[in-house]
Amino acid sequence: MSGERPRLGEFDPGVPNIARMYDYYLGGKDHYEADRARAEEAIVADGTLVTLIKENRAFLGRAVRYLAEQGIDQFLDIGTGLPTQQNVHQIAQSVNPDARVVYVDYDGQVVAHGRALLADSAGTRMVQADLRRPREILDHPEVRRSLDFSRPVALLLVATLHFVPDADDPTAIMAELRDALAPGSHLTLTHASADGVPDVVAKVVEVYKQTSAPGTARTREQVTALFGDFELLDPGLVWAPLWRPERPVSMQEALPIWFYAGVGRKS
Repeated sequence: MSGERPRLGEFDPGVPNIARMYDYYLGGKDHYEADRARAEEAIVADGTLVTLIKENRAFLGRAVRYLAEQGIDQFLDIGTGLPTQQNVHQIAQSVNPDARVVYVDYDGQVVAHGRALLADSAGTRMVQADLRRPREILDHPEVRRSLDFSRPVALLLVATLHFVPDADDPTAIMAELRDALAPGSHLTLTHASADGVPDVVAKVVEVYKQTSAPGTARTREQVTALFGDFELLDPGLVWAPLWRPERPVSMQEALPIWFYAGVGRKS
């Protein structure tokens, strides 16, 4: 089976899809046999993978709530995945009902589900676009109608950038996105890394080579570079469970979770 990425909008239930696999890990229902089979292979490769996915989601919730409490009322979530419980708009609007959220995803099924979910949700939009062409996102009419880039925006790329290979130059992609943001904007991201448990991560990466979007694990230095000149907020770039946890978390608990997480602010 080829790991080649499908064309924009292409749908093939026989190709394991990363969004549907993520949905499977979270206990959702929007997945097919190929997705379940590949997801189970990944779980065999890393017995803590489901916990990792849940910790990634929990970080997103903490970060969005924090940003909304700081007065950020515009959110651009790229690579959002299939809708699940406690989505970005639900968390942000629980703090500020006027918060506006634009979801962006490459996957046509994700966009269709998102639009159905958001049909009656004020202040939310779902856009189909490719992160590898950031200007198309920034200039998209729905994005421009919903967000005012002269004011602070929270840019979210959670468990997304490790699906952008080095050949597509994620550093340049991020530079273009960061440059479009006003001072006071924030960048929130998580990213897979082999720094902590390299053998485990290598096995999972092998599994994902046979999906719609193979993954690339990166070092702490490489992930930090994606923030550019944004100032990392305390506690910096850390394993996801260690970013402002709601209860004390030991390094022993955190280390199996091989996603770095951080939030940066533009001066």
